[in-house]
Amino acid sequence: MDFESKTNAPTATDNIEFAQPTTTRKPLELLRDTEALLRRPTVATLSSILPPKLSNRFQATSSLADDSFKELAEIDLDSISDFELRFVRICVGFSFVGFGALMILMLLLYLNTLRPKLSTVEQIRQYWYQYVWFVSLGVTGMFMLGREAMRPMPRRQK
Repeated sequence: MDFESKTNAPTATDNIEFAQPTTTRKPLELLRDTEALLRRPTVATLSSILPPKLSNRFQATSSLADDSFKELAEIDLDSISDFELRFVRICVGFSFVGFGALMILMLLLYLNTLRPKLSTVEQIRQYWYQYVWFVSLGVTGMFMLGREAMRPMPRRQK
């Protein structure tokens, strides 16, 4: 018995051609336009119910955001080299390590001041989830710093 269909007639779904975008927009332009489409109606709605002084500041902040995003959209991402991003990646790595360490210290301070009756084992049992998150942030930052340390430096032209 042959269960396969013998007809190979083209169906309507085989001949669909999807429209191709006429122009490709840069990601920062998409970010600017999307943010503006969300922000402007929100500002218009909220400024009508806010006190006048706060409403004026809110609208001024919105126009400042317009200017900032306009400048941001003019940046050509293809012109930024890998070496120029090195400092930013190092700063982000240090931020992860620092934030993880700071949050572990805050957790220990919280446990020692507000939960002094709990033993160390009970503290770890109750707050292990936070410990894991904060240690993971620090380890992630260390991995980022290690990766940057192992990247080859660009050679200088003589």
